[in-house]
Amino acid sequence: MTGTVPLLEHRKPRPVTLVIMDGIGYSTEELGNAVAAAHIPHLQWLLSNCKHITLRAHGTAVGLPSDEDMGNSEVGHNALGAGRFYPQGARLVNEAIASGFIYEGKGWKRLVRYCRENNGTMHFIGLLSDGNVHSHIEQLEAMLKQLALVEKLPAARVHILLDGRDVGETSALEYVDRLESHLSRLNGEAGVDYRIASGGGRMKVTMDRYEADWDMVERGWKTHVAGEGRQFLSAREAITTYRREIPGVIDQDLPPFVIADKSGTPVGPIRDGNSVACFNFRGDRAIELSRAFDEEEFPYFERIPRPHVAYAGMMEYDTEAHIPRNYLVEPPHIEHTVGEYLSIRGMRQMAISETQKYGHVTYFWNGNRSGKIDEKLEDYVEVPSDRVPFEQRPWMKAAEITDKTVEAILSGNFDLIRLNYPNGDMVGHTGIFHAATIAVETVDLCLGRLMEATKKAGGILLVTADHGNAEEMYEIDKKTHEPKRYADGRVRAKTSHTLNPVWFIVFDPSGGDCIDFDPGVSNPGLTNVASTLLQLLGIKPPEIYDPPLLTFRKDS
Repeated sequence: MTGTVPLLEHRKPRPVTLVIMDGIGYSTEELGNAVAAAHIPHLQWLLSNCKHITLRAHGTAVGLPSDEDMGNSEVGHNALGAGRFYPQGARLVNEAIASGFIYEGKGWKRLVRYCRENNGTMHFIGLLSDGNVHSHIEQLEAMLKQLALVEKLPAARVHILLDGRDVGETSALEYVDRLESHLSRLNGEAGVDYRIASGGGRMKVTMDRYEADWDMVERGWKTHVAGEGRQFLSAREAITTYRREIPGVIDQDLPPFVIADKSGTPVGPIRDGNSVACFNFRGDRAIELSRAFDEEEFPYFERIPRPHVAYAGMMEYDTEAHIPRNYLVEPPHIEHTVGEYLSIRGMRQMAISETQKYGHVTYFWNGNRSGKIDEKLEDYVEVPSDRVPFEQRPWMKAAEITDKTVEAILSGNFDLIRLNYPNGDMVGHTGIFHAATIAVETVDLCLGRLMEATKKAGGILLVTADHGNAEEMYEIDKKTHEPKRYADGRVRAKTSHTLNPVWFIVFDPSGGDCIDFDPGVSNPGLTNVASTLLQLLGIKPPEIYDPPLLTFRKDS
């Protein structure tokens, strides 16, 4: 902490509303910047008339291995809710692999033992890239090497989910070729039979989240487990064929495929006596697949076949519901979140977003735990998302979120309201610039309504983001400072998150206080927000939190 913590005790604004503009970061670069290109009068007014700073939202500031790692929604919302950073999945798994601890754990040993006892095959399912948001190809390669050269397990299959979202939009073949070379080396050195068995784009199969579309998981089950679907001789053939047949398709949207031999027999369906590891370390898009393997009572789709397997996730994805039952690396154990502190003090909270980000302001915010902290004090509101491509409806459900939030602000029932507008991130991931500008303009329009409601209620509005995305929509050549282009002249879209900071804006329309940013807080980041929320609510933040951002004085 930096000295004493001044509190806003002489006026207690209600509610404090925290707006998380998901994927809307700050960049001075205008080329490819959908935020700069958008018509955003409300955001511009806030930046011109209100106190604001920028916060670090990537790399080591949010618990990632290095400052070359872009921010993401998991670590961003963990940091916002926890008030300090925890070493996150990417770093924890790297350390477990480097030390060999992962291979000494009961999760790994169980998978290997089950294969040995049943003469079974080890299967790996996960996102194939080095995006380091959900997974990293180096971690998969290390486990395959251990399996072949140390465990000497004779057969393994990999079911690959293609990224194009946290990495370049059409970079899949780079990772497929790299994995094929790695498997070929292992097969030659150890005399094993390791192959790619199936795959598909991450937004088409397997990696649904928050139960937005269980059909994705069912397609994944049919593809990976049953070995059903369109067949190809290799993953490269599948990708190049789909790209030829669907001009302009990007990796995340590629249809599912099954690898089969020349006789038409799938090379790697999952069968009785096999082991299965999900090598994603991030939880939101791995929970539903884990439930499909683990749960006896399962109403979402018929699992045909349902083989007897040993299953483990890379981590325990939900530390409260204990999903999955078995895992390879201990997750971060996030305790004493800001939601817990407010509940202990009897303060009323509301969390709201649409399905695509609902778990971000609940599950991730609360330290990767599902469910409420206090049923009597908390309202969680999920606005069902549309099942359409985001670029076709870039406004998403922002208006509905705003309707309910305005009502909550004016109700006088809440001390803290937190909401997430997914538009900048979900539409930014599509790589379609015009749609991203509309997404940003949608959020701006909604900000105007929240500002008016905050004025009427006598509250305070805080505006920030969890990471950047929409402010960098082009891949830029570092030498020429021009957009990279495909052979046909089209600009190469950037679909991933960024390394940019995010705004933190304080809108206090009552004018009863003069709010400043504390110059003693150096290198502020998302972890400083939780103590700032407590500060605004008249509660001294705990010493374990990173310091609050604000100072106050009474007007003379």
